[in-house]
Amino acid sequence: MPYTRQLGHNLAKVLGIKLEDPDSDNVTRGESVFSTNTADTFVEQQPTSREWLAEITPSGRDIANYLKSLFPFLSWIGFYNLQWFLGDLVAGITIGAVVVPQGMAYAKLANLPVQFGLYSSFMGVLLYWFFATSKDITIGPVAVVSTVTGTVVANAIEKYPQYEDTPWVIASALALISGAIVLFIGLIRCGWIVELIPLVSLAAFMTGSAINIAAGQVPTMMGITGFSTRESTYLVIINTLKNLGKTNLNAAMGLTALTMLYLIRFSCTWAAKKFPSHHKLFFFLSTLRAVFVILLYTMISWLVNMHRRSRPAFAILGEVPRGFQHAAVPTINSDIISSFIGELPATVIVLLIEHIAISKSFGRVNNYTINPSQEMVAIGVTNVLAPFLGGYPSTGSFSRTAIKSKAGVRTPFAGVITAAVVLLAIYALTAVFFYIPSASLAAVIIHAVGDLITPPNTLYKFWRVSPIEVLIFFVGVFVTIFSTIENGIYATICISFAMFMFRVLKSRGRFLGRVQVHSVLGDHLIGNNNNVVGEYGTFDVSDSSLSPPTRNVFLPIDHGDGSNPEVEITSPYPGVFIYRFSEGFNYPSASHTLDYLGSHIFAHTRCTRTDTYERPGDRPWNNPGPKKGQQENTALPTLKAIILDLSSVNNVDVTSVQQLIDVRNQLDRYTAPEVVDWHFACINNRWTKRALVSAGFGYPTPRPDGLHSRWKSIFSVAEIGGADSAAAVAEQEANEKEQTQHLHSTISNVKPDPESDPSLYQGTPGRSAASSITQSASGQKNKAPEFSKNVETRRVAVHGLNRPLFHVDLTSALQSAIANVQAREEVEARGGPDVGVAP
Repeated sequence: MPYTRQLGHNLAKVLGIKLEDPDSDNVTRGESVFSTNTADTFVEQQPTSREWLAEITPSGRDIANYLKSLFPFLSWIGFYNLQWFLGDLVAGITIGAVVVPQGMAYAKLANLPVQFGLYSSFMGVLLYWFFATSKDITIGPVAVVSTVTGTVVANAIEKYPQYEDTPWVIASALALISGAIVLFIGLIRCGWIVELIPLVSLAAFMTGSAINIAAGQVPTMMGITGFSTRESTYLVIINTLKNLGKTNLNAAMGLTALTMLYLIRFSCTWAAKKFPSHHKLFFFLSTLRAVFVILLYTMISWLVNMHRRSRPAFAILGEVPRGFQHAAVPTINSDIISSFIGELPATVIVLLIEHIAISKSFGRVNNYTINPSQEMVAIGVTNVLAPFLGGYPSTGSFSRTAIKSKAGVRTPFAGVITAAVVLLAIYALTAVFFYIPSASLAAVIIHAVGDLITPPNTLYKFWRVSPIEVLIFFVGVFVTIFSTIENGIYATICISFAMFMFRVLKSRGRFLGRVQVHSVLGDHLIGNNNNVVGEYGTFDVSDSSLSPPTRNVFLPIDHGDGSNPEVEITSPYPGVFIYRFSEGFNYPSASHTLDYLGSHIFAHTRCTRTDTYERPGDRPWNNPGPKKGQQENTALPTLKAIILDLSSVNNVDVTSVQQLIDVRNQLDRYTAPEVVDWHFACINNRWTKRALVSAGFGYPTPRPDGLHSRWKSIFSVAEIGGADSAAAVAEQEANEKEQTQHLHSTISNVKPDPESDPSLYQGTPGRSAASSITQSASGQKNKAPEFSKNVETRRVAVHGLNRPLFHVDLTSALQSAIANVQAREEVEARGGPDVGVAP
């Protein structure tokens, strides 16, 4: 015995631990199984902690793959070519033209000067391609993140007025801290965390945010002032309606710009359908509508205000510094961090869910797979480095990503071209930015966020899938409107998680019954094409001997799966129950699902012995027996066996296994002096088998009368593949036959000697003979199944012979359960031990 194992055994003795040796637990429990010396047997070994550690410990190759995965561009940059570059060039210039006005507009949402939107746009598109797993995503300022940032900045300035003149300090610190958190999550490869946020929460968040942003921009578009647009959405709407009389010339620049944006969009959509051959042209015209509108109204503003720069007729952006005037090391201190620590979780959530949702969506559309963890690395690096040039929090943009995808982008390198366009704007176009009307920028924002509102048709599809989630959607939207975006996010996530936990906690399985079915192809039964069936697949065969082959399927006895209620689902066997778990089998759901299992069994069976309690006072208070004048229903069967379908169970835990042990003990008392046979089908995990074996499941329960030694084991066997398969053997024999005929035709006067050349008549030397497995006869209970030799096939047991109650499917489990129940009934009928109901 190895030293470490001996040390462990000695320590167990000191601590009083009774060790179980899985290696010695083979076929030694009296059941009738194959000999362990037979080549066709299979004794399943339990998983060990060492195996588990080996699985989770990264190897050198794993570490190398991890480091390589941090820079996905290495897998495609070597194949970059001119055709890819041309596609990236068109898409990059297009996005550059779109991101410049959008970036400046979104900076206003963040309570920052417009140039900070350009800084964030430049860093986002420049850095992303190094770490990207999506060719379509464009990182930069987006409406929702900008709104959250604006709220953080406003609250921080209210708390620390010294930052009123430098609000970008707060925004840069927020970007750095949130980016570091996201980067850490990505580096440890925990991208799966975003899966905890359901789609309905994302839809509610996007819709509520869009309404919030649009409502906040209407006063700017109309030139209305005198109240805060950072209040709850409903208050902003009320105050806007109250102050409509204060509308000024800004409304002319805003409303007309908004009208023109929608007019261009609808016109291009109509023209693309009318003239499909020019679809690409109209797509680019529609894509660049924001650029066209901003340029048009900037020209109008220049004509109006060129001689009145100090007192413009309507609000304009004003001076925009040229270059990176605010490049510096971000300021981080306790005051700044404390000012936004409460909004930090919401900021991180917004950064993640919007980006990952967009990247996954476009990955499915364009047939590639994104790595959520690596996308988090890209977001994190962008937000960590962008503040050094003055950037604020940024993430993937839905509108720009859609444009980029339709523009024919080929690789993530298009971001470098977009960065060049933004850099050109930062250094060469700042003089033009002076005259951009604020109302027109507000119109661009309202137009952009309109696409984020979930359309009614999508809500109808939600309703068709899960009506309760539509209610969660509206709760999220209303919370956002009447409170804040952050509260809306928390509300939908918490309600969705609560619904999930309620479903898990209250889950219960289904009892299954057996149905014999035929397969129908067209109007013929498969297996007998002479039998024509009716229009709807119903059939009536007069001669059962002519019936095509049938197979057993197992359906819920209450037709809860929507199966035809006219189909009669029969009981598997009197006293035998098949139970399928529906939501896994772990500690949250174990109690409820096993309570349902027990209550159903008690309701459909009777106690094995009716004379257990001689006097009424001997009965327990919770089982007082039938009412006076009534007798127990003796027509009900006694409980014989339970088959658990674990097809939906991936793993179990201590709590669930302990509760299963408790139910077994309870049912054994109910069936005393009998014991219940527990069969398990479709076990998906070796660790689940180990847990069940540790709890005493997997083999027949020892009985005082010794009948467990008469156990009839039924195993599923399969043909071994490779050189020993029937197909391979048949091909080998055909080749040998051809060779033999060739030899006979060429050397007709030579007669081979089988002893000197056995290869002409036998299979490949060294090939093991195959075996088919037959069940022992009823009169040979203790004799192992026989093996009939067959040179064409070789079959082995699918599951370990040391676990006769673990089955590959429900059919084999039911066969085993019925065979052993009938075997015990035969013993009773021959006057064997008193194991049945007392007379």
